[in-house]
Amino acid sequence: MGCPDWPKCFGQWIPPTDISQLPANYQEIYGHRGYANTSFNVVKTWTEYLNRLLGVFTGFIIFLTFLASLRYRKLDPAVTAFSFLAFFLVGVQGWLGAVVVSSVLTPWIITLHMLLAIVIVGILLYVTARTYAVHIETGQVQNKAGLNRWLIISTLLLLLQVLLGTQVREAVDHIGGQIGDLARRLWIENLGLSFYIHRSFSILVFSAQLYWLIRFKRQGPASGLITTLANWVIVLLGVEIITGATMAYFAIPAFLQPVHLTLAIVALGIQFVLLLLLNKESVFPIKRYTVIESGEAV
Repeated sequence: MGCPDWPKCFGQWIPPTDISQLPANYQEIYGHRGYANTSFNVVKTWTEYLNRLLGVFTGFIIFLTFLASLRYRKLDPAVTAFSFLAFFLVGVQGWLGAVVVSSVLTPWIITLHMLLAIVIVGILLYVTARTYAVHIETGQVQNKAGLNRWLIISTLLLLLQVLLGTQVREAVDHIGGQIGDLARRLWIENLGLSFYIHRSFSILVFSAQLYWLIRFKRQGPASGLITTLANWVIVLLGVEIITGATMAYFAIPAFLQPVHLTLAIVALGIQFVLLLLLNKESVFPIKRYTVIESGEAV
């Protein structure tokens, strides 16, 4: 709520940089948006506004991705269709961001906003992997069905952990609004059951991913793209647990919150790519792509 209105910010296209640029009664004007007892914070305001600008830029880049996908419309219509879907959904995401602001951070809308962002990232990863599939070597893998089951389980566990983390973040916002930033050391002990479930669940998520990696190394190639990506997931989850513990024991440092979230989303994205690569033959129309190896438009 650094910007209490949308698409403008405090009624301005270029947000204020100082409280003197706001009406004297701005707390009264935006009291229904949480400012009745909240003062203007230039860092939060510009963080939110830059988020919006980045969202517009992202939408523009995804639109260019859709235009680039038109060359595949005859060879592989799914690439064009999914590229358009990503562009459509980023528009929905912008609208949903406006709803988050107008509803003054209604918890379930925040979770939906995050989930839709994950879906958009997944679609873009799928389109990218689909167009590069012919160039990717994955090596021979034994008992692929068993590995698939465990990879799906570990991916779903990670997704659930991200959503649980969103619930914890909602609780943090609520507690922070009640007792203020000056009492951050008291936030953790007031978070309730959702935090303890999220904290303990991280052990299960890490263990499931580690078990899958061990099985893959026994049944697949010792090196290669899948092995490299799987190793990175383990590293990211390990750092994720460290950042989570740091927040729990050091009063939730504000700079670690976006780091913690970003690590989780990157790990989840890699997990999705692992699923695609492990099933490359059945997921991607590799043979059809050999006709455009020269780069000629279709």
